[in-house]
Amino acid sequence: MNKLRAIELFVKLAELGSFTQVAEQFSTSKSMVSKEISRLEDQLGARLLHRTTRNIQLTQVGEGYLQRARDILSKLEEADTFVQSTQQAPRGKLKVNLPMVLGITDLGKMFADFMQAYPNIELDIHLGDEDIDLVEQGFDLGLRATSRPIDSNYIGREITRFDYHICASPQYLATHPDITHPRDLTEHNCFEYRYFKGKNIWPLAEGVKITGTLKANNVLFMLEAIKAGLGIGILPEFACRHAIEAKEVVSILPGSKKPQLTLLALYPARHHVPASVLQCIQFLQHWFTHQYPSNQRII
Repeated sequence: MNKLRAIELFVKLAELGSFTQVAEQFSTSKSMVSKEISRLEDQLGARLLHRTTRNIQLTQVGEGYLQRARDILSKLEEADTFVQSTQQAPRGKLKVNLPMVLGITDLGKMFADFMQAYPNIELDIHLGDEDIDLVEQGFDLGLRATSRPIDSNYIGREITRFDYHICASPQYLATHPDITHPRDLTEHNCFEYRYFKGKNIWPLAEGVKITGTLKANNVLFMLEAIKAGLGIGILPEFACRHAIEAKEVVSILPGSKKPQLTLLALYPARHHVPASVLQCIQFLQHWFTHQYPSNQRII
């Protein structure tokens, strides 16, 4: 049995729901498709499909296998496309959606370097923190800094990871009660980032419910209020790195357990990924590796 071909048939069958249509696309017979799927199930020792006279339904095992099979085929296609793309300089348009603050800071520098390396690629960059449908909006690539699972409709490639910091100014800390434990934050003026999934529950210890006089949809705006000594915020590393280095703010509760933000490059789960997308992802990984080597936990 050609296992790779069997996997391709299984993925296509899950997408089309018809042995006849799969057979037509692969220029083979319906019975041959059925035999290949059965051999795959026999080799795996598990049933992937429930077959009836009217429809095909994936088993629970089949659902999990489908997701991983798509990843395998996607990575194989990426490998083929990468080799082909190295034979010629990628060109054309590349429409990319970026997080606002990361786009203004690190990614602004990264894409400036990318433009110098690939002058034949025409970039269309959109910055924003709202959740959008990349396919519906026509994006080739989306970058997301997240601590949560991604939509299964996309392929995600990890670029790097960032820490969170609980930030306050020296002025604020000098004029307010000491903060030695996450629960102490309930007695302080803590700012809320509107797009933070936890809203007013900060992911420290078992979760800390905060209150404060500021809600904002931009962490750089929030940072200015923090530097002015008006309150406390939880900020991603890329937003507060320079303020911490300049001692404008202090990272408090450094020993508290906090989630990390993973920067993911997302693109639609489809065949024939453009070479410009793959080159951009590879460039991102190399750029962050050299820019912040201590941050790298790339998988």
